[in-house]
Amino acid sequence: MPIPFAAAGLFNGISAIPFGWTAVKAVIWIAVLVLLKRYFNGASNTSERVMHSKVVMITGGTSGIGAEVARGLATRGAQIVLLTQQPLSDPFLVDFIMDMRSQTNNELITAESVDLSSLHSIRLFATKWVDNAPPRRIDTIILCADTRTPPGGKASITEDGLESSWGLNYLANFHLLSILSPALRAQPPDRDVRIVFGTCSSYMGGTLPDLGLSEESTEKGANSKSKSKSKQQAAAAPKQTPFTPSSAYATSKLAVMTFASTFQKHLAAYARPDKKPMNSRVIMVDPGWTRTPGMRRYLTFGSLWGLALYLVMWPFWWLVLKGPEHGAQTFLYAAMDEHYGRGEGGRFLKECREVKFVKPEIENEEVQKKLWELSENTIQALEKEAALRRAKEKKEKELKTDAEKMGGSKTDASAATSGSDGKKAGSRRTKKAGS
Repeated sequence: MPIPFAAAGLFNGISAIPFGWTAVKAVIWIAVLVLLKRYFNGASNTSERVMHSKVVMITGGTSGIGAEVARGLATRGAQIVLLTQQPLSDPFLVDFIMDMRSQTNNELITAESVDLSSLHSIRLFATKWVDNAPPRRIDTIILCADTRTPPGGKASITEDGLESSWGLNYLANFHLLSILSPALRAQPPDRDVRIVFGTCSSYMGGTLPDLGLSEESTEKGANSKSKSKSKQQAAAAPKQTPFTPSSAYATSKLAVMTFASTFQKHLAAYARPDKKPMNSRVIMVDPGWTRTPGMRRYLTFGSLWGLALYLVMWPFWWLVLKGPEHGAQTFLYAAMDEHYGRGEGGRFLKECREVKFVKPEIENEEVQKKLWELSENTIQALEKEAALRRAKEKKEKELKTDAEKMGGSKTDASAATSGSDGKKAGSRRTKKAGS
């Protein structure tokens, strides 16, 4: 059947075939859509690495890009540790892990409960991990957790009083890795350890908080203390006047990239007892624009009418935005390509290739040092405040419990007294009736 049609089209022209031109136009449009979709999907990971026995810790690994990264590494035999804010008994988390185990044929997928919006929760988990003897194995840390306030939205605050973008996208990563640093340094020298930061091209529009770079802190006493306090406040909530979700998000990404570059130097400066070179390397990854839950919330403005418009425009978003599986490709490339297991770290990848930083402050040593000090001071102050608050709440709870116990004992005593009085009265009545 196709041969006569082809012959008719060849000798008599396309018009001789029924609906010939319609079919040609359809084929052309389909080919254009396929080419556009392949272009917008970006590069694919072509590197492979033996991941059996490798321990990979992932934040944000239960949805979006993080889930696809976890699935891709689990398929290759890696042991996955998901850091999730849900309790370990949460039905969704249990089903998610069981499904991933069956899909990847890998039983080595577990989870740890860590609320990245809580500095105290991060410390509890990280110190527990570090305090293990002998040191627990860790080959890769992939930081995919991310939050973003929709356009026009109001700033949300974490339990520590931080703006959510700054607190979760930056300070949570700073706090987690600062505590886990000894565990990374303790890994054997033959182990290829990688720390992969997820970032975004919006970092180009970010502005770091005032770090006091224009003047030296030569004053002492009360003046220096007031300056230190103002710097802590600046780090806790970078000034956005008025608050702009896009600026806050961009600033958090710029800060985390600056910290990533600093953390590489922090690791490289460590002198190992065995005199071997440091084997931990930092890699920053920009996955590109991807259809993640966070992106959907951003495009819908966090509203129902925005969601309706998003659904109407779904074909367009499907075309120009990557799917999560394609957004995960550069993360997989960073975790598996042999080139990034040797040499210097602190590299920035996009579309499975190395690119340069646009913002110079990322590699500015003075900015790096000031931001590190500022972040440490902020976390120290916030943790101290939170510890006092928890101690106060605990004391109030104990006093309330003691008061309830005392109230209960008084009730029991009064009941016992009334009961004994009743018995005495009853016995007196019985004696009187007998007489």
